[in-house]
Amino acid sequence: MYVADSRSSKAPVAPATAPGRRGAALRAAVPGAVVALGTVSLVTDISSEMVSAVLPLYLLTGLGLSPLGFGLLDGIQNGFSALVRLAGGHLADRRGADGAARHKAVAAVGYGLSALCKPLLLFAHTVPLIGAVIAVDRTGKGLRTAPRDAMISLATEPEHRGRAFGVHRAMDTAGALLGPLTAFLVLRLAGGPLLADGGERHGYDAVFTVSACIAALGVLVLLLFVPNRLGSDETSTSTPSLRDGIRLLRLPGLRRLTLCAVLLGLTTVSDSFLYLLVQRQLGLATNLFPLLPLGTAAAFLLLAVPLGALADRIGRRRLFLAGHAVLLLAYGLLLSPLRGLPAVLCVLVLHGSFYAATDGVLAAAAADAVPADQRGAGLALVGTGQALARFACSLLFGALWSAIGGADALAWSAGALALCVVGAAVVLREPTREVPS
Repeated sequence: MYVADSRSSKAPVAPATAPGRRGAALRAAVPGAVVALGTVSLVTDISSEMVSAVLPLYLLTGLGLSPLGFGLLDGIQNGFSALVRLAGGHLADRRGADGAARHKAVAAVGYGLSALCKPLLLFAHTVPLIGAVIAVDRTGKGLRTAPRDAMISLATEPEHRGRAFGVHRAMDTAGALLGPLTAFLVLRLAGGPLLADGGERHGYDAVFTVSACIAALGVLVLLLFVPNRLGSDETSTSTPSLRDGIRLLRLPGLRRLTLCAVLLGLTTVSDSFLYLLVQRQLGLATNLFPLLPLGTAAAFLLLAVPLGALADRIGRRRLFLAGHAVLLLAYGLLLSPLRGLPAVLCVLVLHGSFYAATDGVLAAAAADAVPADQRGAGLALVGTGQALARFACSLLFGALWSAIGGADALAWSAGALALCVVGAAVVLREPTREVPS
């Protein structure tokens, strides 16, 4: 498609056709496969965020779980995902009988597994059972993440990967924006209390039921509209082993990027803890708690595409570091004497800006450093390192909160994040030669 674009650019074109050319360029930068995968993520995220929006407050207030216990459960969401992410990336890179990679098949298993977990929440009435369901759900997320990102990178030309990942993350975040709002509306329509008292949980059951139906729709979209082969996913007789995937860390660019993702992940407070701090520090009513992620999601949605395009121009590693500096500003604002709705909105906007500058940008940067035939395994290495680091951060932050309080724990995390940003800037300072895609 780029050959056609380059040829047409040599011929004289009337100004009236300029909008059409811009539209064609945009379609070339963001292929239809990326839009289809974004739709799958949008639908799936509505389902997931419906549950995530009500679960923290239910566990802490309804079931009386301690912050340390919640840190363990919250860490499970990242830890179980990390344990299977390497396997998901490796399985996706393996070739089938036709010589093509199995990215779509592995992603479908991951999405399907998460969809099956949503109805199980209807029967999980204790913390251990809820923890088990979360673990299985995160297993599905771990399986699908690397194959999905590999499909996005393979379907997109290297110079446009930042924009393509930005479009996908924007669509994904639209689901994150709609999920909490849907949960809030379902709770209101179900007539159930936000907090479960005296065994009343029909409001939560309504949320879990609607979430399960939406998750099933996402799997159908993936199976029907995402192509089996994408871009440079050519047939091959070679089958990379799991050991070959681990050996990708010998690539200097991927090794440095993984190290930085781990360092910064160790000091990134989880979303649930951040929202709990916002709610408790500012004294918000508990029935508004499910709406807090909307601020983050709205900022992420608006900024994901422009910041992805900016990463293509100024460098993806540079923007990745800048995003963590923005997160540090959010921590500082939350620890400041400022209170009230304007402070809440500023924290949430900074939080969303952090995700817009780091989430898809990290995947695009990792894709630059990995050969096409091991794209899934390479992306899984970076994602696994970051997920394990955030798992450790959830445990440490929960323990600190229990010992010294939430505000002091956040202050310690902010100091550590500042040091890690400086360290990551030093590690990424050396120029890295990108591998051929």
